Amino acid sequence: MAAQLRASTDSAAPVWRIGEAARRAGVSAGNIRYYEREGLLGRTARAGNDYRLYSPADVHRLRFIRLCRALDLSLDEVRHLLDLDMRQPADCAAAREALDAHLRHVRARLAELRALERDLRSLRDRCDGRDDHCHIIEALHERADQAPTDDAVSRAGVAAPCPATAAGCRAGRSG
Repeated sequence: MAAQLRASTDSAAPVWRIGEAARRAGVSAGNIRYYEREGLLGRTARAGNDYRLYSPADVHRLRFIRLCRALDLSLDEVRHLLDLDMRQPADCAAAREALDAHLRHVRARLAELRALERDLRSLRDRCDGRDDHCHIIEALHERADQAPTDDAVSRAGVAAPCPATAAGCRAGRSG
């Protein structure tokens, strides 16, 4: 059905200016210009007054791009999927591989986010607000004084845990 819809709209004459095309596609006019610069959307027809004009096929392509971006696909991944023909078995396999690669990326990011959550909870548990000073801020200052470690870098910016000190940086200290 989608292939038939795309085929029937590909030759449709451009009918909408950028604002209306943006509204119909659910993106901003700035996004449309950006996608054009990035080569995700071809050059559009121009009206006599030099306004860009967009066809139903252009709006469909913009919706496709928006949906892919909502899935957190990169512009290169979107470009790759746009280049595929959904009626070709080899392209179906390429699309599956592209999504498998993206799933691996998402899983890695989820692991990083879980590590970040543990780190933030540990930091949050250092202070209940009843002591004479804030152990959260204290721990952050201690971390800032430490040189970055390979562990911190490998966790993509998640700070290494603060070592416990006699000054009250231990988790659970309530003063």
